[in-house]
Amino acid sequence: MSATSAEPTTIVAIYADRIADSADQVALWIHRDGRFQSLSWGELHQDVVRWAAGLQAAGVAAGDRVLQLSENRYEWIVADLAIQLAGGVHVPVHAPLTGPQICEQLAHSGARIVLLSTADQAAKLAGVAASLPPDVRYFCYEACDTSLGSAAVSPIEQLARDTSVDEAAELVANARSNTTPETLSTILYTSGTTGEPKGVMLTQGNLAFNALATIEAFGEREDDVRLNFLPLSHIFARTCDLYTWIARGSQLALAQSRETVVADCAEVRPTLLNGVPYFYDRVYRYLCEQGLHEHPGVLRKALGDNVRMCCSGGAALPDHLFDYFASQQLPLLQGYGLTETSPVISLSSEANVRRGAVGKAIPGVELRIADDGEIQTHGPHVMEGYYRNEHATRETIDADGWLHTGDLGHIDDDGFLFITGRRKEILVTSGGKNVAPVWLESLLTQDPLILQALVVGDGRNFLAALIVPNPDNLRAAIIRDAIPVSSREEALAHPRVLAMYEAAIAERLRNVSYYEQVRKFRLLDRGFTIESGELTPKMSLRRGVIETNFAAEIAAMYASSSEC
Repeated sequence: MSATSAEPTTIVAIYADRIADSADQVALWIHRDGRFQSLSWGELHQDVVRWAAGLQAAGVAAGDRVLQLSENRYEWIVADLAIQLAGGVHVPVHAPLTGPQICEQLAHSGARIVLLSTADQAAKLAGVAASLPPDVRYFCYEACDTSLGSAAVSPIEQLARDTSVDEAAELVANARSNTTPETLSTILYTSGTTGEPKGVMLTQGNLAFNALATIEAFGEREDDVRLNFLPLSHIFARTCDLYTWIARGSQLALAQSRETVVADCAEVRPTLLNGVPYFYDRVYRYLCEQGLHEHPGVLRKALGDNVRMCCSGGAALPDHLFDYFASQQLPLLQGYGLTETSPVISLSSEANVRRGAVGKAIPGVELRIADDGEIQTHGPHVMEGYYRNEHATRETIDADGWLHTGDLGHIDDDGFLFITGRRKEILVTSGGKNVAPVWLESLLTQDPLILQALVVGDGRNFLAALIVPNPDNLRAAIIRDAIPVSSREEALAHPRVLAMYEAAIAERLRNVSYYEQVRKFRLLDRGFTIESGELTPKMSLRRGVIETNFAAEIAAMYASSSEC
């Protein structure tokens, strides 16, 4: 089935066709009892239908939101498919988020059922129980004795409902007939420039089109085996690992964790990998440290000896990684997309690859470069809008349906897209995490000790910050604590002063996720000024100017860490 030649379809229809065509074939590999074990499409479907029937019995009707807070695991996949068969809207929450962040997304989405992976995830909500919305039911995949105020957390088996073969067939048939390409499938929360998450609404048609067009552009085969280790709560893995797997009828293996990927490759022997630049860089660094990186074939062997292609997304791919993989005759193919575009906009393939480019537009997707250099896109992959945020939707999608990406770039004469910068104030770490620096800076400058702050980390594996101390409050703290310093320079380098700022930063960022934490900082001996070009007349930070003026300080923060 082609994204450009077939009639518009849905994830529900793609899944129903796969079950009908491949019920007895191996679908999934899960690590259980010390080894990877296989499940057929039919075995997966039994659980999906039981959960879908349970969700409907619990009152989930068309358009109702169901929130899932879980790491990657078998139940994540079952829940996603079951929610869609039940007619619900899946709201997956990123597992690393804190209790207050989860509570905010739960309240904004209006979900009335929450699926939790572990007691540890439930404990996050227990800490904000007083702020949780009323009339929400909670279910957990593992044993959990946690109470969320007056709400109990029930075992997932209390939700599931056994179904006969005829009942299962009727449920799927009803789901297929009641689901259209315009049906809302999911709400995904992504960072806005102010830190306030925006709920991206993706339809069944968005996701189905993008999965099929990605297969057409990339060239996935039925005998491929993917190893998934990227978070399924992010759209990259969800479309490019999960939905392409279902549409193509290949095999998918779930890595045990991010730390076991290389070991899992040795056991699963995947043919395809989706990853972020940081993962590929870790593999490269390891081979360098072992003195093996120049050995022919060593890279493919490290990844299971059967891999034929790797795909990189989520962040810019450094040229040295592209070059190294090419030298090892293992294609590392870069793509580009946004949560708002389901996500793939452009993609490289074995037949269409160019150093430094993020590929060509996938079939059915239009691209253009605005007069100011912004990349804009149009097509069936563009989101319906931001949930309960019409203003942000109008700012992002114009009247003609073109989505403004906020990224800058150019298209060469052969149609390859190159990313050259970013208009919007969002950092993208090498792990593919979107971070709103303005929001973090606003949190930091709430502390009396901090006058100004600039958070950096674009293309890096962690965040760092340039901190301008409040001179009066710092002086008062030094006197109060009797810290023995005789000059400003000595004060800014004193271990007790540094410890004071480390504690202040940790306190201000206590309610943000681990990837939004500032791991390194540097105290500056002067502030950012309009005269130096570092501030606009409205006192906004000019990031590029500041990063240029303090390039040595930024480099020193990252030079003192391996970034691993």
